[in-house]
Amino acid sequence: MKDTGPGPEAMNDTGPDRARTERELRDALEALAGGVQPARPLPDAYRTARGEWLRRERRRRLVLAVLIAVVFALATLIGLWVLNQAPAHPGVIFSGTGDAVRGASLPRPHP
Repeated sequence: MKDTGPGPEAMNDTGPDRARTERELRDALEALAGGVQPARPLPDAYRTARGEWLRRERRRRLVLAVLIAVVFALATLIGLWVLNQAPAHPGVIFSGTGDAVRGASLPRPHP
């Protein structure tokens, strides 16, 4: 039988393979880190984000105001239409003559 070197049990934390693996991993990470450039913040990024937020806030308030105005106008129109549908002739309450109505009410004191 051929001796293929130490088995996995013998190479737990020491040996030439571990040193080589660490070196290759370090080289790969250094190469990866070398390609990363730091982010340069824009000088007016805050101002731009705040302006965009304020624009959305104004748009939201405008939409809400228009929606409230539309609902109010619609409720007013529906109310006027309902009042306009009332019958033109007097109802049962007002159908009596003047004398009968005066007789049914309480007497008024005269000065």
